[in-house]
Amino acid sequence: MTNLQTYGWNTIYEEDWKVRNTEPKLLNCVPGRITLEHKRMYRVITETGEWLSVCSGALQHEAVDRKDFPAIGDWVAVEKMPGEDRGIIHSLLPRTSIFSRKAAGTSITEQIIAVNVDIVFLVMSMNQDFNERRLERYLVATYDSGATPVVVLTKSDVCENPSTYVDAAKAIALGADVIAVSSVTGEGIDELTPLIENGKTATLLGSSGVGKSSLTNSICGTATMAVQTIRENDAKGRHTTTHRELVVIPTGGVLIDTPGMREFQLWENNDSLESGFKDIESLMSLCKFNDCQHQNEPGCAIQQALDDGTLPLERYTSYKKLQKELAYLNRKMDRAAQSAERNKWKKVTKTMRKHPSKKK
Repeated sequence: MTNLQTYGWNTIYEEDWKVRNTEPKLLNCVPGRITLEHKRMYRVITETGEWLSVCSGALQHEAVDRKDFPAIGDWVAVEKMPGEDRGIIHSLLPRTSIFSRKAAGTSITEQIIAVNVDIVFLVMSMNQDFNERRLERYLVATYDSGATPVVVLTKSDVCENPSTYVDAAKAIALGADVIAVSSVTGEGIDELTPLIENGKTATLLGSSGVGKSSLTNSICGTATMAVQTIRENDAKGRHTTTHRELVVIPTGGVLIDTPGMREFQLWENNDSLESGFKDIESLMSLCKFNDCQHQNEPGCAIQQALDDGTLPLERYTSYKKLQKELAYLNRKMDRAAQSAERNKWKKVTKTMRKHPSKKK
């Protein structure tokens, strides 16, 4: 028997399950968690085993967009197929957090990275991979997901001056933990493992080759994930992890490893922009005028901070860029929603014309 508490099952899910299990379509189901997702096929761990599963026809029919399908980390109601180690997923349990980004490319679609995550390890190497602007994006997305960010700086064993990178990360990740680690020497690993105890779920986010798989192996204490190194000439990484996978760690929690991402665009993170840029938001509250545009107005705290160097121009420029990016995304999504609504009513009208009411 598998102890689902090891995989994050808790009293909140238990109470919800007691209500859901009374639904007729779920009477033959048991709760399970998605441990692997690949092309609409899922591995689901349950108390009695792990089953390769697919979504039921009803679930697929009712789904409107990507978030209506299971994702890595989801708790689901799954029914075992008679005589097989296979299952059918009938329903998703409520999610406690959703970590997502805008899918790469020009289409306005959401890509879900992981759900029901408590902690996001934002992983960067202490070399050419370290990118302050990318870290800002990671932080905003993490705050928006509802999870807690922890900045993990890898390869401390080959870095001549780790404190330089740690200080730079702390200046951006205001209030978040910043931990320097080495998967070779084990430095810092004992600071990470206690964070994932007692059924907590953590996920790793970072570019290819920064050491996410090596970090997973160090936390697990075994060679769980395949490992490749970065290229020495440009610090660019090779893809090691090709899919998202949830693994149990010895301290009694779970860790989700994800493929490296070179491009990371935000998805609906308006409110969390403030959490990622608390220093700028605090300065704005000190401006003389409430409607200050932070340009040439007298008493502008932002311009004063830029002039005296307490606010780096690069950070403020990044903040403005993310503001514009999110505003553009919202406009595109509004137009897409309006278009979908028009198309829906066109279909309704067309159906009514084909099948007019019978005259009495």
